Amino acid sequence: MQPDQRRKASVDGDFFTEYGEGSRYRIEEVIGKGSYGVVCSAYDTHFGEKVAIKKINDIFEHVSDATRILREIKLLRLLRHPDIVEIKHILLPPSRREFKDIYVVFELMESDLHQVIKANDDLTPQHYQFFLYQLLRGLKYIHTANVFHRDLKPKNILANADCKLKICDFGLARVAFDNSPTAIFWTDYVATRWYRAPELCGSFFSKYTPAIDIWSIGCIFAELLTGKPLFPGKNVVHQLDLITDLLGTPSPEAIARIRNEKAQRYLSSMRKKKPIPFCQKFPNTDHLALRLLERMLVFEPKDRPTAEEALADPYFKGLAKVEREPSAQPVKKMEFEFERRRMTKEDVRELIYREILEYHPKMLKEYLEGAEPTGFMYPSAVDHFKKQFAYLEEHYENGSTGAPPERQHASLPRPCVLLYSDNPVQSSTEVIDDLSKCHIKDVEKPDNAIPMTRLPLQVPQNTQGGASAARPGKVAGSMLRSHCIGAATAEVPEQQRMARNAAISTQFSASSCSYPRRNPTCKSERREDEGSNGLQPRPQYVTSKVAATQGGTGNHWY
Repeated sequence: MQPDQRRKASVDGDFFTEYGEGSRYRIEEVIGKGSYGVVCSAYDTHFGEKVAIKKINDIFEHVSDATRILREIKLLRLLRHPDIVEIKHILLPPSRREFKDIYVVFELMESDLHQVIKANDDLTPQHYQFFLYQLLRGLKYIHTANVFHRDLKPKNILANADCKLKICDFGLARVAFDNSPTAIFWTDYVATRWYRAPELCGSFFSKYTPAIDIWSIGCIFAELLTGKPLFPGKNVVHQLDLITDLLGTPSPEAIARIRNEKAQRYLSSMRKKKPIPFCQKFPNTDHLALRLLERMLVFEPKDRPTAEEALADPYFKGLAKVEREPSAQPVKKMEFEFERRRMTKEDVRELIYREILEYHPKMLKEYLEGAEPTGFMYPSAVDHFKKQFAYLEEHYENGSTGAPPERQHASLPRPCVLLYSDNPVQSSTEVIDDLSKCHIKDVEKPDNAIPMTRLPLQVPQNTQGGASAARPGKVAGSMLRSHCIGAATAEVPEQQRMARNAAISTQFSASSCSYPRRNPTCKSERREDEGSNGLQPRPQYVTSKVAATQGGTGNHWY
């Protein structure tokens, strides 16, 4: 193997660690790093295409960061649109309750709008128009789903060399529901300050509208026209100064609608400023483009157009088409119920795992049905009990003397057969011969039976030894009683036998067995009243042992 190949294999191993699906992707190069982790370009050998894989490290170190990741992957699953980045796959973690990293596979984009503006000084009016059209078209889809992005900026807009743009990074997005209260506590520290709407500058308690995203799009469009940010504020006060320098001092009515008293006092005490004409601020720019920009950069949110209204502007004549501008179905409230309650790390981990399963349909179906995954390493005790019982039904009626299948893995309890016999010296061969003559028989609950919830766990001792002596220390599986019809029985005090038979009959009649029973008649010609000691499973006891084995739940993934 060449040194480059060895280095490449080492990078793949270090990047994916223990994630088995990582072998499907061939890592090519690192294209981005941040506090969240690293992004690499890779080749998907399964579909034969290039992708971007975002590895997010230690996502549960802080619940707020994990909630942000959950919000983003959920929204990107729900918002499928040509102008919104697409999640193609999320790697399945090796452990459902212990994973710390996630690998999100995106479609690969070459750059972002920040780099495009920075590196290209030869953009044409056609570029400006097409860029703004894509942004508004994607924003219309987002807003019709009742979602506010709240962090639109050039770095959160991916770009390709063919001028295709895609909106990304929905970590700060929020969903607004029709029945939400008129006032919601949303922190104003949302969009990056330079692209933050005036109503977010110091206003802590208000119900935001989609107009905050329209303002951000206006700032981005202005940056496209000039090649530099429009309002590069150093702090909130400086930001308001830059905004009022261009737009002028807001009217007293607009200031009165600001909820933050400090912001009100500051704007009221500000010297009166006159607005600067946009044609002076943006010389040599198409007048239709400036007219639309003026509509988007308005101090009052209610005066800004919606994304749909902006698309209908004459600036897009001949470009915008109704069939290219689909609307989204409103996001269901239940999808974001987690936003309204306090979440623990375990809660967020389970919700993120549930989102990951959306990209693994077969395992999602098993998860929703409560079944064990197909890749489970060890068979469950319930499955093993079913196999044993089916084996007994199939073989012993044909006279087979083979032993039922035993558990093969030492990590789970091993079942054994306990022989409750009236004959302490009966051999195992005689028991098997007797079982071959019997069918399963229903037993009737005696009127004077003593109620019991489960059978005693102690193993009856064979005082005279022999092959039939049950070994203490083994866990009981299904119960097989050996005093079957036709078996030789020893003399036992009548009172003791009746008490034990009554207790066992009570247990089996009280438990609900889901397996079909056979004809209660026996092959031998014994009396009907002697058939009450037939073969009976103990489903209730086995169920309790399964719960103990699997930690009290029936849906573990390993």
